[in-house]
Amino acid sequence: MQRRFFLTGALTTVALPACANAPDYSSRPAARPADALIRSAPGADRLVEEAGLGGKVGFVLSDANSGEVLETYNPLRPLPPASVAKAATSLYALETLGAGFRFETRLIATGPIRNGRLNGDLVLVGGGDPSLDSDGLYDLAAQAKAAGVREVTGRLLVDSSALPSIDRIDRTQSDTVGYNPAIGGLNLNFNRVHFSWTRTGSSYTTAMAGRTERFRPAVNTSTMRVADRSLPVYTYDRVGDVDSWSVARGQLGNTGSRWLPVRNPDLYAGDVLRTMLRTNGIVVPAAQRGRGQGAVIGLTQSASLDRIVNSLLRFSTNLVAEVLGLTATARNAGPPRNLGASADTMSDWVMQRTRARRPDFDDHSGLNGTTRISASDMVELLTAPGAQARLQPLMKELTLDGPPRQPVRAKTGSLNFVSGLAGYFNARSGRQLAFATFCADIDRRAGLSIDQRDRPAGGSAWSRRSRSLQFDLIERWAMVHQ
Repeated sequence: MQRRFFLTGALTTVALPACANAPDYSSRPAARPADALIRSAPGADRLVEEAGLGGKVGFVLSDANSGEVLETYNPLRPLPPASVAKAATSLYALETLGAGFRFETRLIATGPIRNGRLNGDLVLVGGGDPSLDSDGLYDLAAQAKAAGVREVTGRLLVDSSALPSIDRIDRTQSDTVGYNPAIGGLNLNFNRVHFSWTRTGSSYTTAMAGRTERFRPAVNTSTMRVADRSLPVYTYDRVGDVDSWSVARGQLGNTGSRWLPVRNPDLYAGDVLRTMLRTNGIVVPAAQRGRGQGAVIGLTQSASLDRIVNSLLRFSTNLVAEVLGLTATARNAGPPRNLGASADTMSDWVMQRTRARRPDFDDHSGLNGTTRISASDMVELLTAPGAQARLQPLMKELTLDGPPRQPVRAKTGSLNFVSGLAGYFNARSGRQLAFATFCADIDRRAGLSIDQRDRPAGGSAWSRRSRSLQFDLIERWAMVHQ
C-alpha cells in the first residue's frame, strides 16, 4: 500500500540543510463510519507480515499521559534507531543545558590595542556552535575593526578545546559524504567546504570555498586536483593539516558543485576568518592552533537551544546532534574523551531518566548503525514526566492525508535497511498517544560493501515498505485506541 503524508510545521531561523528522511506520498480510501473502521482495522501482526521486510520489527504504543502500554510487538528487542536517536539527544540537551542556552564564539586580543596595533595574538575561541557560518566570522572581523584593530603583531590562533576533536562521526562511511564531517569546538558551515568546477576548453577551473549567501571566501585548508581517470570519482588524503582531494575528470561534465566534508574544522575556520579580517583591512598570518587569555573584542551567539533543536528534529543534521550531545555531556559529567564516551554518558542518562533498561548509544545522531535501543525504552523516554511538553512542539509535523487528516509529531530515521519513527499523535477520540516503531534487516545491512551503500540493491523498495508499515500502524492505532 502506498501512503501519502504532508509535512507541516513552523520554520526556524537556524539554517540547517534538509535531510533525506521525508515520507512518501499516496492517498487513502474515503472515510467510513467509525465503528466500521474499528471493526475493519487490520491486526498489527498481519500488517507486519504483509510488509515482508525480511528482518526485525519492534513497536510500542502507549498513552502519552499515563504511560499505559496499549499495544506492543517485540517491545524489548534492541534495534538501531537511525536518526530517531536525535529525539533522545534533543531531550538530553534541553534538560541538561536549558531551552534558552546559546552557543558563543569569541574573538580575544591577548594584548593591548594602541594606534590600531594589537600587541599580542588574536584568538578565535570556539564554543561548539553548530550553526556558525562564514557570515558569522565576517561579523567577528567587523567587530575587531570596530575595536580599533588594524594590525596584529602576534599570531592568529584558533582554540577548539571546548569539545573533543573528532575527525568523523562514523568511520565505516565513505570519505566523501558531507553528512559525516569532523566535529570540534569550532564548526563552520557544518564543517563542509563547497567545491565547484567549470570547464574551459580541455581544462577545468576549480574552487574550494567557505560559501554562504553573502560570501564566497576561498580556502587553503582544502585543495582539489582534477585527475585523468574515470573512477573512483573522489579520493581523499590528509597531507599535514590540509584536506587533499582529487576528482575524476571523466565524471565532471561542464560545470557543477557539491559540498565535501572538512577534517580540520578549526584551521578551516581560521582560514576563513583570515579572509574576513583582510576584507576589513586587518592583515594577519595564517592560523595556528593555540590558546590565549585576554579581552573579548568580538562575540557571536547562536539562536536559543529550543530553536536549534527544532531545526535538528526537522532537518536531521548529524553534526548538530553530535554537538548538542557532546555539549550536554560536558555540562553533565565533564569534558568527554571522545564521541563514544559521550554517548555512553547519554545512555546512562536515559536509563536514570526513565528507570528503563540502559540503551546502547554509540553516537548522538544515530549515524552509527551499531546504536541499539528498544521500542519500549524509546517510549519510556517519550512519556517520562515533562518529556512530551519539551519535545512534541519541536518535532516535525507529518499529516496523513484524509479524510480525516491525521497529524503526527515525530522523528523519522533512515539508514540502509534500517527505518524508525517515534513521536506523538492523537487518536480519533482525542486521546494522546506516544509510539516508537523500529524496522531493521541487520544482516542485509551488514553485507553491504562501502561502494554499495550509496544505492544498495533493493534499498529503496525496502524503505518504502517499512515506512508504509509505520504509517499503517498509526492509522490502526488512531482508530482502535479510543
